Amino acid sequence: MQKSRQISNVRKITTIAIMGAIAFVLMYIEFSIPIMPGFIKMDFSELPAVLTSFALGPWYGALVCLIKNLLHLPFTTTAGVGELANFILGVFFTVPAGYIYKINRTKKNALIGSLVGAVIMALISFPSNYFVVYPFYTNFMPMEAIIGAYSAILPSVKTLPQALLIFNVPFTFFKAMANVLITFLIYKRISPLILGIAKENTKKVVKEEIVKEENQ
Repeated sequence: MQKSRQISNVRKITTIAIMGAIAFVLMYIEFSIPIMPGFIKMDFSELPAVLTSFALGPWYGALVCLIKNLLHLPFTTTAGVGELANFILGVFFTVPAGYIYKINRTKKNALIGSLVGAVIMALISFPSNYFVVYPFYTNFMPMEAIIGAYSAILPSVKTLPQALLIFNVPFTFFKAMANVLITFLIYKRISPLILGIAKENTKKVVKEEIVKEENQ
């Protein structure tokens, strides 16, 4: 029994590391959205964290978010501020989604969890951007220029809170739901790989443990 648990733990650690590495790579596959300022990018780096959160549990998804940003830290252009914000948003997205799904593993709960996680992530993006991200960006770009990038798209935007509420919060929700959509499309196909040990191998290990105990 102990050997079975050890194999399972090793498989989980390996899976988390691989998913974190995949998430790290996906951070570089980003693109602009025409209705957003050019410095705001769309990517799907939360996808591996959501998949892991559903398959293994919410805190495993959070670990994927952590690994992703730790790997990105040596290449940071924001002195770690961007990575910190990305980690915070990822955790507030994947943990609620995974926790609600864990209560009852149904498509309905997966959808509810995803919606709750996406809403929380979007709401948290406001204070995260207002108090952490944009104050750092003003070291490189005046606040007037930042607001100007938003005003160029919607002239009525005059302040940072307006910009965040009109643009960033809905965009963060959209980004989360885009990751959820892909998750729903591919989860069934790849979840056996994430879950780890096949039933046959697990049964074999358990039988070996039982035989050992009987022979002792």
